[in-house]
Amino acid sequence: MQGFQLTFFTQQDRRHGGLPLGEWLLQEARSLGVAGATLIAATEGFGHDRKLHSAHFFDLADQPIEIMMALSQEDTDRLFEKLREERIDIFYIKTPIEFGMTGED
Repeated sequence: MQGFQLTFFTQQDRRHGGLPLGEWLLQEARSLGVAGATLIAATEGFGHDRKLHSAHFFDLADQPIEIMMALSQEDTDRLFEKLREERIDIFYIKTPIEFGMTGED
């Protein structure tokens, strides 16, 4: 199948709808019928503001989070429409890909 890999980048302390933004994105992708998504917690990183974000032993609030998913064109369009409706401002990378499951005929 042809589609896109979407990767979103945020911090653990960003919230939307009462949830951490990464968790909200996972739940929203699932409710839209996206086949799967993964949330990855990183050790450190920096964004457009050049500020270093990192996980600390006692405080994970600033921990960088990456949310990755493979989507069809239709799922991609629906997810971006939802992000516009919710007025979510988040950095992303959108890459054309081929995806599927091994063993399928």
